[in-house]
Amino acid sequence: MTEEITLTIDGNVVKAQPGAMVIEAAMDAGLYIPYLCYYPGMKPYGACRMCVVEGERPNPRSPGDFAPIGTPASCTTPVEEGLRVYTNSDKIVDLRKGIMEMLISEHPHGCLTCHRIELCGPSDICLRHVSVNDRCLTCPKNERCELKDTVRYLEMEMDTPLTYNNRHLPLQVEDPYWEMDMNLCIVCSRCVRACDEIRGDDAITLFQRSGRSLIGTSQGTSLLESGCEFCGACIDVCPTGALVEREGKWDKAVRKVTSTCPHCPVGCQMTLEVNKRERLIRAIPDRHAMANRGQACFKGKFGLGFVNHARRVKKPQIRRGGELVEASWHDALDAVSERLAPYRGDSFALIASPRGTNEDSYVAQKFARTVMASNNVDVSSNLRPELVTPLGELLGYPAATNSIWELERSSCFLVVSSNMTEEQNVVAIPLKRALKDGASLIVVDQRETELASRADLWLRPKPGSEATLINGMLRVIFDEALDDHDFLADQCEGLDRLRNALWSIDLIQVERITGLAKDQIQEAARLFVKTKPAAILYALETLAPHLRVDCVNALVNLALASGNLGKESSGLYPLFTGANEQGSKDVGCSPDHLPGYLPVSDDGANRRFEKAWNAEVPLAPGVSVRELVDAIEGGRVKALYVVGDSPNFTNGELGEFLEAAAQLELLVVQDSFYGELSAIADVVLPSAVFAQVEGTYTSMERRVHLLRPALGPKDEEEPGWRILSMIAERMGSKGFDYEGPEAVYDEINDLVDIYGGISYQRLDSGGLQWPCLAVDMADTPALYTDTLKRRKAFLGDVTLVDEPDHQDAAYPFLLAMGRVLHQPERQIELQLVDGRNRAEREEIVELHSEDAREMSLVDADRVEVVTRDGATTQGTVRLSGPHRGLVSVTTLFGQLISELETSREPDPMLKVPGLPLVPANVTKLNGAR
Repeated sequence: MTEEITLTIDGNVVKAQPGAMVIEAAMDAGLYIPYLCYYPGMKPYGACRMCVVEGERPNPRSPGDFAPIGTPASCTTPVEEGLRVYTNSDKIVDLRKGIMEMLISEHPHGCLTCHRIELCGPSDICLRHVSVNDRCLTCPKNERCELKDTVRYLEMEMDTPLTYNNRHLPLQVEDPYWEMDMNLCIVCSRCVRACDEIRGDDAITLFQRSGRSLIGTSQGTSLLESGCEFCGACIDVCPTGALVEREGKWDKAVRKVTSTCPHCPVGCQMTLEVNKRERLIRAIPDRHAMANRGQACFKGKFGLGFVNHARRVKKPQIRRGGELVEASWHDALDAVSERLAPYRGDSFALIASPRGTNEDSYVAQKFARTVMASNNVDVSSNLRPELVTPLGELLGYPAATNSIWELERSSCFLVVSSNMTEEQNVVAIPLKRALKDGASLIVVDQRETELASRADLWLRPKPGSEATLINGMLRVIFDEALDDHDFLADQCEGLDRLRNALWSIDLIQVERITGLAKDQIQEAARLFVKTKPAAILYALETLAPHLRVDCVNALVNLALASGNLGKESSGLYPLFTGANEQGSKDVGCSPDHLPGYLPVSDDGANRRFEKAWNAEVPLAPGVSVRELVDAIEGGRVKALYVVGDSPNFTNGELGEFLEAAAQLELLVVQDSFYGELSAIADVVLPSAVFAQVEGTYTSMERRVHLLRPALGPKDEEEPGWRILSMIAERMGSKGFDYEGPEAVYDEINDLVDIYGGISYQRLDSGGLQWPCLAVDMADTPALYTDTLKRRKAFLGDVTLVDEPDHQDAAYPFLLAMGRVLHQPERQIELQLVDGRNRAEREEIVELHSEDAREMSLVDADRVEVVTRDGATTQGTVRLSGPHRGLVSVTTLFGQLISELETSREPDPMLKVPGLPLVPANVTKLNGAR
C-alpha cells in the first residue's frame, strides 16, 4: 500500500494518500472547506475559488523553516508531507466573501439575502414583506441550494455592493423530465464535467453568449439532439436551481430514506425524498454507495414515481359472476387457500417477481415446495438461465465473478450481444471511463447499440454464430501461443481436451459460418489478449435459447485461456435484467435448485431442507417460466400463482402467455397495479411496492442490499412474504409464522451458506458481496482469487454450431433493431408536441446488396419493415447490411425517452422495449424507384 502523507489543517493532523487534493484530505478528516465548483469524484477544476486556503510548506533548503504557498484553491492543491493549511483566517474569510459578492451579483439573490430567512412563513407573508420578485418561493431548489448554504456559512451581509444583473434568459422546459434556468446558473461547470468525466458523454457544454459563459446543449437546441442518456447526473451535481427535475420540483422533503432501485440488477442505492403528503417527490443516487457511487440511469432517476400512481390495487378482489369484486383480506385468503388445495402437486406453479425481496422469493419457493408440493417455481425475468448455469458448473458459482466498478481499471472489454447502456446502465459507466483512459472495446452484436458505436472493433456475425466466433478466437490464441500457459496448467482442468477440440476447427469454417473475414477474427483475438486485465460482459439477448450454453462455455474458455479470472478488473459478467433475479435464485426460486443452489434431486440436500422445514420436498425438477406455456396448454399445470407484472407476459418472450393463462382452472395474481393478467385472474391480491417494504435485494455483482420503507401503506396492500405466509397458515402448514422480514432473512442466513455471515445489522452500513460465510468474515468482491488453486476450473466443451438460416416465408428477414444516443451525421427535426420536444427523422434501413437486388431495391429507395408482432418502421434503404437475411434499423434513444415521458402506463420503465432479433418482412413503398 502507498505510504500516506501527513499534513495539518487548522492544527488538525490529517493523513492522505499521495495525489489527493487538500480539500479531499479535509473532507476525509471531517473538516469543512466551502466549495461550489468542486465535486467528489471529478477532476480538480478551480473555477469558483470559493475553497481558497492559505498555508505554508517546509523549506527543503532550511530545515525547520516554512515557505508560504499563497492563497490557492484547495481543490487544485495536492497534499504534501508537512504542509500546514489554514482555512478560516481573516484574510481567507474576506477573500471568500469578495468572491461570493461577485457570484451573487449575477445571480437572483433575494432568496440568499432575505432579512426574513430565519422567520420564513406562509407565502402571503413573504409577498407582503419582500419587495424583490426572486425570493426563495420562486426557486425550485429552495432549502436544497448549495449557494444559499454557502452564503449562510460565510455570514454574508444582507446586501451586496455590486450591481445586481438579471440575465433575463427564457427557461428551457421543452425537453423530457428536466428543466433548465440559466438565470440561476453560477457557471461552476459541474454539470458539464459530470456528463464528460463521470458519464463518458458530452450532451451539455459551455458556450459563449454576449460575452458570458453559459451552459447549453452540445448539439442543436435540445438534449434529444445531443446524445443525452437522461441519467440526471447533471441535476444531481447542480448546486443551484439551474437544473432540476420537472416532476415534484417545488416539493420539499420531510423525510429521506435510502433504499434499492427496483428497475435493474445493478443495485443502485437511491435516496428517496418524501413530502408531507406521503408522496415520493424525487430520487437521488447515493454518492457513498459502493454499487453506484452516486450514479443512476433514466429508470432510477425519473422512473420511480410509479409508487404514487393512483391506479394501484387497493383491496383484494375475487371474481364472482364473471366480475372482479372487492373483498376483505379474510375472505380473499380463505378463497385462495380453499381453491388452491385441490392442486397440490405438479399441477400447481408459482412465478415470483424479480422486484420481490429475497424474503419474498424465499417464502414463495418454500410455499410452492412445502405447501403445494411442487418444484414448479421460477422468476418471471429468468428468460436466460444459461447466462449463469455454465458458470456454476465450470467455475463454482452461478454469478458474476467480479465487481462492477473494477471495470474502471480494465484494459480491454469483450461485450457480447448486450444493450447494456439501457438495460444495466450504471455498469457501462466504469467501462466508458476506462475507454477514455485508453482501454479497448470489442463488441459482438448484429445491432448498433451505444457501445457498438464506441467500439474499437464491432463484429456483426451471422445470427446464432457467436459461439463459433469465440471458438475461432480461441483457435487463434492457441495457434499464436497467446494463451496464459501457466494459468491454464496450474488452475484449469481439461486443457488437452480443449486443445484437441480446437484443432478440429478451421478458420475458413469459422469465416463461412460467421460471415466475418478471417483477419477480423484474428484481430479480435489479438486485441483481447494483448493487455490485461480484460473483462467479458454478455447478455446474449439476440441468441436463441439452444445456442446460449455453447456461447457461455466458449466465453468461459476465453477467460481461462487468457488468464482473466481470479484477478481484479477481469472476469465474466452475465447481464440479466431482473432487479433481484440473482437473489431470487440464490434463495431457491428456481425449478431445479433449492436455496443455495443445491439440486432438488440431491437426496442429501432434500433431506436437509425437509428437516429444516419439517415438511416433504419433491425431488423431481419443476417447470421453468420458459416452459410454462407448454405445460399449461398440455394440461400439466392447472393452477398458477403470479407475483408482480412483467413485460414478458405480453412481449412474446414467453409465447402466447395471456392466452395460455386464460385456460387455467385457477389464476391468482398478487400485484401492485392492474394489468392484462389481473384482468383475467380469479383472485387479485394487493401487493406493496418496493418503497413500502423492508427486506433485501442481491445485485448482479452478488452484493446484498437493504430495502428500507420510505412510504407508509396507502390502502390494504401487504408485502409479498406476508401474503403467502397467511395463505400457508390457512392451508394448515407450519413454519410460516414469521414476525417480520428479518425473521425470514435469519432463516435464509441459516440455510444458505453463501449468506451465512450477512446480517441486517452488517447491511445497515452498506452492501456486502457473497460468499460471506461467517459474521467475522469479510465479503468477496472478486471470486476465485485463490480458490482455483484448491479446486481447478473446468474448461467447457467446444462446439462448432452451423446454425441454419432463418426460414419463414411470410417474414423472411431478421430485424436487428438498434438504438444509440447520438448520430451527428444524421439530420434531425425537432417537433414541439404539447409543449415537449420530439425528435423526428427519416430512418435508414440497412439491407444486404443481394437481398436488395432480388427485391429490385437500390440505395435511397423507401421501404416499410413489418415485424411478426405488427410493429412497423419506414425508412430509406442503404445497401450496407453485413449478411443476407438481416435487416438493420438504428433509432435514437431520445425518441424512446419522449415516448416514456408521455406514456400512460403506471410504470412505463417496466415496459421499456428490448431489442431482440425478430422476424420481419420488407416491402417497397409507392414512389420508390
